[in-house]
Amino acid sequence: GPTLEDLDPVRFIGNRSSGRMGFAIAAEASRRGAQVTIVAGPTTVEPPRVAELVKVRSAAEMHQAVIARADRSDVVVMAAAVADYTPAERAPHKVHKEDDTLTLVLKRTPDILGELGRRRLASGRGPLLVGFGAETEHVEEQGAAKRQRKQVDLIVANDVARSDAGFDVETNAVTIVGEGGSETLPLLPKSQVAAEILDRVEKLLVQNAARAEANR
Repeated sequence: GPTLEDLDPVRFIGNRSSGRMGFAIAAEASRRGAQVTIVAGPTTVEPPRVAELVKVRSAAEMHQAVIARADRSDVVVMAAAVADYTPAERAPHKVHKEDDTLTLVLKRTPDILGELGRRRLASGRGPLLVGFGAETEHVEEQGAAKRQRKQVDLIVANDVARSDAGFDVETNAVTIVGEGGSETLPLLPKSQVAAEILDRVEKLLVQNAARAEANR
């Protein structure tokens, strides 16, 4: 789902993510026998029943929850729409309407997926990493660049400018970018997109296990 970055006790910066895609992946992984932890931002969509549900509000809270659990996980799927920026200061009281314009100073939030990628690269071990890229143009190119930049196994890129895919709808059309190239899927229910993603995750897990066995 989204994260909400508070400006004051009344207002926040947020986005349109519903959490449906992440919940679909969690439900499918649980159906396949995985022990699943969901870290969910504020959303009105009912989450599936899983081993652990952690509710957070801000990007900082999501960062803390994910990092605390990542080393115990075989796979981390970052499907949340985490805010890139948050107010540098949260006003303690409601900011009242005065001038014609209002200037907000924002600061970068922690890059959760990038941190996981850097940690794995430095240590030589860690979970298989799947990230999402919500784009409005050049979806495949942006996805490939993000995969390289974040040092992750798969990026699932989707065009959120479409009315029938992405945020707050039941369907999605994605391009899955991996080491061997990219594959664009047609418009599908998010439950089917989840299955397609996890098919590829399972294949990578088998490959990684075989590679580790061969190196013993």
